[in-house]
Amino acid sequence: MDIASIIQTVTIYAIPVLLAITVHEAAHGYAARHFGDNTAWMLGRITLNPFKHIDPLGTIAVPLLLLFATSGAFLFGYAKPVPVNFGRLRQPKRDMIWVALAGPGVNLIMAVLWVVLGYLLVAFGVQERFFLEMARAGLLVNLVLFALNMFPLPPLDGGRILVGLLPTPQAITVSRIEPFGFFIVLGLVLTGILGTYWLQPLMSVTSGLIEMLLSPVRWALAAVLF
Repeated sequence: MDIASIIQTVTIYAIPVLLAITVHEAAHGYAARHFGDNTAWMLGRITLNPFKHIDPLGTIAVPLLLLFATSGAFLFGYAKPVPVNFGRLRQPKRDMIWVALAGPGVNLIMAVLWVVLGYLLVAFGVQERFFLEMARAGLLVNLVLFALNMFPLPPLDGGRILVGLLPTPQAITVSRIEPFGFFIVLGLVLTGILGTYWLQPLMSVTSGLIEMLLSPVRWALAAVLF
């Protein structure tokens, strides 16, 4: 991949990525506030301002380095996590599940919206490759964030959901993995295990379900416009 292609890829993915991570993190904060924890609110993290959620290393430096180093074959990054004091939630064990689900949940919703945008662009005859590629990028980015964060290992959202669902003794055991969770996930990503056995299958199923869900929208647009 040459420099021009890399710059084009960065330009296409910039808005989808910023939207995906911003709304994901803000959703955690909104959910936490709803269930009794104002920590993120007091720190100004419940916002759609992407600069509040960008981690200079994880959101910018690491993905760009990998983009250049692997010619786009492998990308990995992360945003600045929204602080949540689970002890301040009204029912910590139960509410932890909803707070954790909020992030991947909005990524799933955004994936649906990007597909709808793609349908609209095609239906109205928009042939500008930049916008069509951005709609595809929006779907891909949100599917990746949804699938990755649902992996059942702390500190990922799926891990927190698992902790909330397990009986207390087992939940405590799983939660002890959290300090090492990032390195375990990174290792699983680098070896291809996470992509092959978790990300690709879950993304494929989710994408298929979205297409099935939105098939009436596609048919309606075709009927109205053509």
